[in-house]
Amino acid sequence: MPTPADFPLAAAEAAPTTGGASVAECLLLAAVPLLMALALWLPPMALPADYHRFADQRMLAGVPHALDVLTNLAFGGVATWGLWVACRVPRGALPVVQRVLAVLLFIGLLGTAVGSSLYHLAPDNAGLTLDRLGMALPFAALLGLAAADRISARAGVVLALVIAVAAPTSALLDALTGNMTPWTVLQTSGLVLLLALATQRPRPQALGFSLLAVVLTYAAAKGLELADAPVFAWTAGAVSGHSLKHVVAALAVWPVVCALARKRVASARHGDTAQCTPNGTSSQRRVL
Repeated sequence: MPTPADFPLAAAEAAPTTGGASVAECLLLAAVPLLMALALWLPPMALPADYHRFADQRMLAGVPHALDVLTNLAFGGVATWGLWVACRVPRGALPVVQRVLAVLLFIGLLGTAVGSSLYHLAPDNAGLTLDRLGMALPFAALLGLAAADRISARAGVVLALVIAVAAPTSALLDALTGNMTPWTVLQTSGLVLLLALATQRPRPQALGFSLLAVVLTYAAAKGLELADAPVFAWTAGAVSGHSLKHVVAALAVWPVVCALARKRVASARHGDTAQCTPNGTSSQRRVL
């Protein structure tokens, strides 16, 4: 688990070198203002009038919209497991920037679980804003982690910071103006960027997780979201598309968890293992 001392190390790792920016870094930097201009240029798009009316309206054990609420436990489960695995990857086995971003991803998923659960208890515009704000940190961390994995540490840090500002700004803009175009552009461009990064090989010693698996799993989750009512009908009222969407979306970060686990196993084979100390820091010992 990263400690306060890791953040200066991450900053040093992401600091510019005398070699200047690479072509990939320049392209990534150029994409940011272009996407911002696109979000402002495209016509405003309002939230559909029936957006908050989900297919499964059942109450279970006093919990309204129970499955839409309870399936958010998937985010919490994956986040908890991911933090547990990340805590046990030895320090030298993973670049500091990627370690910090991975931990922020899982912490953000805990926020997603809380925000989405609160929204689905009583779906409305205010709750939707809270839901989207809970998605901002994991979205920023995931894109930053991907950029650090395939381009450079500083590209990962810069992209994560940009998304960490753009995501909540887009969510609040929709809440204040009713224009969800910037949020839609942000989500769509994020998936396109992940696909573009997937064409690049992982950097040496990088985490090396499958970006294509992330994109395909998240795309499947969005498909289930759009097919909320049809899935509810196809399953004879057993489960809705939106409930399944939560579970599948949580699994979109499973490739990150698997890559961290591989790092941990590989380090153990070389003789190092990490343990969590009572204060949450990571210590190492030699396996004999």
